[in-house]
Amino acid sequence: MRVTNTRVTNTAMNRNFGRSVNDVHSKLNKAMNKISSGRAYEAAAENPLAYYEGNKLDNKYLELQSQLGVLGDLKHRLEEQEKGAYSIQTKLAEAQNKMIYIRSSSNNEGEQTVETVRQDFLQKGQFMVNCLNGQYEDYYVFGGNDASNIPFSLSSDAKELTFNHKFPGDDGVTTMTIKLTGNTGDPEKDLTFESTYTDANGNTSAPKTGDAAVADIMKAMKEQGRVDVGYGNIAKRDTLIDTFTGGLNVLTGITSDALKEKDSSDPAGALKEVKEKLYNSPLFLVARAADACEGLNDGSLSTGDFDEKMGVLIDQTTTTHSWVGTIYSDLGNKWATMENLETKHKKTSQNLQEEYKDKLGADPYEAITEMFSYQYSYSAALQIGSRLMQSSLFDFIR
Repeated sequence: MRVTNTRVTNTAMNRNFGRSVNDVHSKLNKAMNKISSGRAYEAAAENPLAYYEGNKLDNKYLELQSQLGVLGDLKHRLEEQEKGAYSIQTKLAEAQNKMIYIRSSSNNEGEQTVETVRQDFLQKGQFMVNCLNGQYEDYYVFGGNDASNIPFSLSSDAKELTFNHKFPGDDGVTTMTIKLTGNTGDPEKDLTFESTYTDANGNTSAPKTGDAAVADIMKAMKEQGRVDVGYGNIAKRDTLIDTFTGGLNVLTGITSDALKEKDSSDPAGALKEVKEKLYNSPLFLVARAADACEGLNDGSLSTGDFDEKMGVLIDQTTTTHSWVGTIYSDLGNKWATMENLETKHKKTSQNLQEEYKDKLGADPYEAITEMFSYQYSYSAALQIGSRLMQSSLFDFIR
């Protein structure tokens, strides 16, 4: 009977000791988690109201952080778009000065001088296309919905502009070509349009021409990329910021909203406006100026005709400079809106962090004191345990 009592007593003691050690160890882990996470509660049962209120704050905070990440990316893209539009506007102003210079009879008498100015016009055209092919990371900022294909290319004589674009839902690329075939001042006579579609297997469709090809150009110009970054109402799409500005929109000075509105009320008027503004876009103005210089040198243009054409181009350049400036200003306003939103979201995030600490945060001093208390208790329990384990088999068979 004595042996049985000893066995029962030792077994019960070891069992109770094990439970006590595990309990202290669990509390120690909880105290350490409280310090590392900063949260006073791990489960809803500990304080249901504070726990679920904290979850609401968590969701708000995570949503803001997501929007801040998108805002940073969009700001950089808009900044690149703004730089591109400004560079085109600046280069157009330089081209206008060259037009004024070469229009003077004292400057256009020498064939070499005229040819030098012609080459300058062509270089300015290539510079503008390089701006329209600007990138942010791997994204072509003037490509609209298509971020994978190089949008624009320009022939060496600046008379053929090609726009490559993959429309949403297509597996291939649509190639739109605008050619300057004359310099009469009439876009209906001087511009030709062509559009072809090449699928993923390399098969090319029969080309569209004329207004059917212009319809593809307008389709690309109407693309929009509205993003919810805490501005506007997500239930009303038109109130969100449109982060897409296609290169063709920059060249024509027509925003996607303006084109969509006019095309719905006056399709013929919208089509005519797109043609006219493409004809008088920065690229084709410098191309027409270069063509006039070539005509003066090869004798197909008289000095009087050259003077007249340059006068028309100089006047039109002032108007075109203004509408490119409108796009540039619009991009600047969008960037400023993003900047203000970013500042607002950062401030709101800080306020949420403070509110979170007040409602659900653990007091750091209290948590550290609690952790050391359980750490000492756990160490003491382990020391007691080491003494209990010194009992051998002989203690049970005596």
